[in-house]
Amino acid sequence: MRRLVYVFFLAVIPWFSISCEKESFKVDDGGVKLEFSTDTLTFDTVFTTVGTTTRIVTIYNRSSDNLKLSTVTLSGGVASHFRMNVDGDTSLVAHDIEIEAGDSIFIFVQANINPTDATMPFVVEDAIVFSNGQRVALTAWGRNAIYHRILPSDSTWFTVIDCENWNHTLPHVFIDPAAVLDGHTLTLRNGDELYFYDDAMLIIDSNAHLRVQGTEDAPVLFTSMRHDGWYDYLPGQWQTIWFYNYSIGNVIDHAVIENGTCGLRCYPGSQLTVSNTVIRNMSDCGIVGQAATITGRNLLVYDCLADVTVLRGGSYDFRNCTFANYWSYSARQIEGIVLSNNEIRGEEVLGGDLLKADFRDCIIWGTYQKEFLLSELEGFTMNYNLNLHSIVKGGEWSEDPLFTDPREDDYTLQEESPAIGIGYQFEN
Repeated sequence: MRRLVYVFFLAVIPWFSISCEKESFKVDDGGVKLEFSTDTLTFDTVFTTVGTTTRIVTIYNRSSDNLKLSTVTLSGGVASHFRMNVDGDTSLVAHDIEIEAGDSIFIFVQANINPTDATMPFVVEDAIVFSNGQRVALTAWGRNAIYHRILPSDSTWFTVIDCENWNHTLPHVFIDPAAVLDGHTLTLRNGDELYFYDDAMLIIDSNAHLRVQGTEDAPVLFTSMRHDGWYDYLPGQWQTIWFYNYSIGNVIDHAVIENGTCGLRCYPGSQLTVSNTVIRNMSDCGIVGQAATITGRNLLVYDCLADVTVLRGGSYDFRNCTFANYWSYSARQIEGIVLSNNEIRGEEVLGGDLLKADFRDCIIWGTYQKEFLLSELEGFTMNYNLNLHSIVKGGEWSEDPLFTDPREDDYTLQEESPAIGIGYQFEN
């Protein structure tokens, strides 16, 4: 028995020694050429003092040798506006980075740009430099901005907007919710840009006012912070523009409102006129009115879970508007237009008179067989009209308006569209 064990032990030793031997890596300082997933890593707009999301470049070793890079570093050194993580190494200079034959590694890069005195976007450049002489270029567009965030000394859940000293030369970035307080008016001019983080929103307080005065060539922009790749059109990236109870005299003309949860939310007693405006990519609804008064002219509302939702009545007048619902981000279980003289809150049902809900010279279309839902509570007024020279999916005039290409966000009408030249011109 002893001999058998002894022989077996001797047989195992050579195998164990071989299996534990470390693979050899060839130091590559100029011989083999690596391949990259991109030769230039580009960052979209980077607001100063606010770091970007992480971008990735993949490094491929297509050779038959195991390679070791002596160094991987940033050309700009400690002064670089970029920071990287090389396969887990976050050092300014990563040493002895190993890539097995036919394998690859990831480099994660972020950009962080210091403020300047520039009012226009500017370019920041650098490069990832490999010890074999190859490079991956890094490019970012930097922008200075005005930031709205809650300070440690603030006693509220929102920050207060200084309407009288609003800066029209720089974009505004909202880290947290921000409010226009009672008695104040926020006036936005053509070309103004407002960017919002996840939980940020714009609140118009009772007896406060919002006046948006954009132009066709330079609309006022309300949008999300991220615009890289699919984030450029992803819904739900910020909250809403919220008109609180009895905020009256609000006007929005020539604006783009995109990528949020709800474009415009109007609470009881609030009043809003919105015209020449695009509302798109909302994970909940384009326009919500709760016992409010809303006038809409020449609107395009699309890629929202619902286009217009009316709760607890109110008064609504939409003319020359297009509501196109081709929502595809999740299963849609609600019509594009919802008109209701009630609102359900838990076990409570709140009612209110729907004094008027007119859709004149409008197109209401989408993927549902019927793109409107009526919800009536007895004892309250329910006045509405969806067919005043309007195409309504599932209504009296339900004929495909023939949009040019909804998949490419082109809602112009084809030459043979039945909607061309049909609408009656009403006086304002």
